[in-house]
Amino acid sequence: MANTREIIRIGMIGAGYISEYHLAGLAAAGGAEVRVLMGRRPDRVAALARRFHIPDVVTDYRAVLDRPDIEAVVIATPDDTHEEISVAAAAAGKSILLQKPMARSSAECRRIIAAARRAGVHLQVSFMHRYFEEVVRTRELLAGGKLGPVFAARMRNATPGADWNDWFFFKDRVGGGVVLQLGVHGIDLIRHVIGEIESVMAKVAILRRERRLADGRTVRPDSEDHAHAIYRLGGGPLASHEITWSEVQGCDRFRLEIYCAEGTLWLRTERGPLAVYAPALMGSRGWFLLELPSRPFGERQHADWLDILRGKVLPDRTAEDGLATLLVSEAIYRSAATGREQTVESADPLQEAH
Repeated sequence: MANTREIIRIGMIGAGYISEYHLAGLAAAGGAEVRVLMGRRPDRVAALARRFHIPDVVTDYRAVLDRPDIEAVVIATPDDTHEEISVAAAAAGKSILLQKPMARSSAECRRIIAAARRAGVHLQVSFMHRYFEEVVRTRELLAGGKLGPVFAARMRNATPGADWNDWFFFKDRVGGGVVLQLGVHGIDLIRHVIGEIESVMAKVAILRRERRLADGRTVRPDSEDHAHAIYRLGGGPLASHEITWSEVQGCDRFRLEIYCAEGTLWLRTERGPLAVYAPALMGSRGWFLLELPSRPFGERQHADWLDILRGKVLPDRTAEDGLATLLVSEAIYRSAATGREQTVESADPLQEAH
């Protein structure tokens, strides 16, 4: 969909935790009018709508898709609903911003991509971390060539785990555990910043057998809360990836260390958002904390999406990237089950989905 109008008319499907990020990002970006908010809990939906000045609220996603005034939708609902709602949205002619993980399996991802292609609508998967200023600058630095080739990287995703709902912890709802819910952020960043992941050696574990939610309920997860993976990337670099839902303090969304022939980059560590040790690049030895632009949280991502919808910039490949993160995740699970290194399957979305 290319729309040269300044204002894009949006329907928000989902009123949970992550919906506030999208609503705030759209407000900061400007040029969008969220006309309807859908959620299952009328009290929460109404309160959220008032906060973001959304005129209409509904409890059925079909009521959003039936509206001819809605051009695009943000889908931020539980993972087991992504395929159903995305396919229906595409059939209704709505362009889509779909919350990660794209779906519960690579097969579901392929069916979503196929539906969007049949309908001729733009499909974007929301990987918020790749829009952080330190990530954007890191890609620029690596592309500049002065750091030389990447030899190794260390990615770390660590949080205490979700406590606001129980569906995160059950395979039938999300397809897996911490790998799919948290680790896909790190998988996407490694692919986005460094390169394609070709093979995986991994272990996973359930170490917290019970979890207490914010509403007082206790759940017994059937999916992993810890995973460690070693990736071999195209061209030979190795990357380690630590994923956990049991660090009380957690890290600040992620921690990434990149080791190049001519320098080192540390993102979101104790040294700051982006620290560089690269004498050839910086002109002297020592760590340098790079200055980064300051923008409202979510503005860059949502401004980019809106510009794609207006036809001002070319569509991205985040749908294919969403599929790729599921294929890496599935290789992690195969490796953990077999104890052997696993090749990551092709991310060709035209491959038959079973």
